[in-house]
Amino acid sequence: MKLLTVDEVAEMLRKTPDQVRWLRYSGKGPRHAKLGGRLMYREQDVIDWVNAAFDEQVPA
Repeated sequence: MKLLTVDEVAEMLRKTPDQVRWLRYSGKGPRHAKLGGRLMYREQDVIDWVNAAFDEQVPA
């Protein structure tokens, strides 16, 4: 299992760290947890979140 920081998730999603924080604040981002005082994301949770966004798309 690979854990990612906010900056690593931002790079993965091509967003700024502030945009990732906003997704978390608004409850629309990938699952996360505070571990050892640091906010962390499991890489698989980020991948699942991206895949779910594609699954929700209506075909053209």
